[in-house]
Amino acid sequence: MSILRAIGLVAGLAVLAACDTTVTPPPVAVAPKPVRISEASESLRNYYAHVQSDLVTRGLLRTDGGGPDTPFTPDMLARNFERIAFYDEYAIDSGLRASSGRAGQLRRWAGPVRMNVEFGPSVPEAQRATDRQTLQAYIPRLARVTGHSISQKSSRANFHVLVMGEDDKSVLETRIKQIVPGASTSTLNLFRNIPKTIHCLVVAFSSETNAGEYNSAIALIRAEHPDILRKSCIHEELAQGLGLANDSPEARPSIFNDDDEFAYLTTHDEMLLAILYDSRLAIGMDVDRARPVVRILAREQAGRIY
Repeated sequence: MSILRAIGLVAGLAVLAACDTTVTPPPVAVAPKPVRISEASESLRNYYAHVQSDLVTRGLLRTDGGGPDTPFTPDMLARNFERIAFYDEYAIDSGLRASSGRAGQLRRWAGPVRMNVEFGPSVPEAQRATDRQTLQAYIPRLARVTGHSISQKSSRANFHVLVMGEDDKSVLETRIKQIVPGASTSTLNLFRNIPKTIHCLVVAFSSETNAGEYNSAIALIRAEHPDILRKSCIHEELAQGLGLANDSPEARPSIFNDDDEFAYLTTHDEMLLAILYDSRLAIGMDVDRARPVVRILAREQAGRIY
């Protein structure tokens, strides 16, 4: 599926300008009320149900993580990492405009990542419980494979996972403005007008002093998705918000591929995350400088299964 990558924060500031979320006001607690779904939201639910059914019927959205039919070598792993970590699908702070295709620098989090999930009023309690269980299982996995401090915390959160639907647009915009005071028009418009072909997205923001150092992120997961698509979105957006910003048609078995063959994070993808957070790579490295190191790391990672 098409996914948005890291973009800028405030118009007029440097690309990936600073955002300090340590003072972000918490969401106002609202007791769940009986959910009344609008025709627009119901239409999206039906649309995504058909999308999921069609993909599964065609043998896509695999949940097996790959197998003998999806072998990959260290060289393939290194090539996939280079394409996914150093390139962007979309131009910086330009909505959904395609990127220039030029390689950028290595980007990841330096400080602890504190993830918190919030739900729009339209999200039923049963769905909230399911999504919380998904995150409770997935976040420790991300921490384990990266070796980085990644946890689920509601206090001082800096990675905001927003599960909201078509009927939650006003709540979503208010929350974006709270999380990112002074958000650029491009950022706000992105969340206001998401094409239905964009299943979900993540926006990462960087440090004021280092454009490659992420310090906050917002992932939007559409509440209208059926079970597999919604969990798939959670898996992909949280991983991409850690620094794997692009997709590659050659990456397999992988969720970082627009062909939707795999629904959930694979062993191949775990290796990409492990490489990204290896201390032998540094934030801000360009692709030429990183390439020899990446090849070594890919051989080490692939050596675990060969």
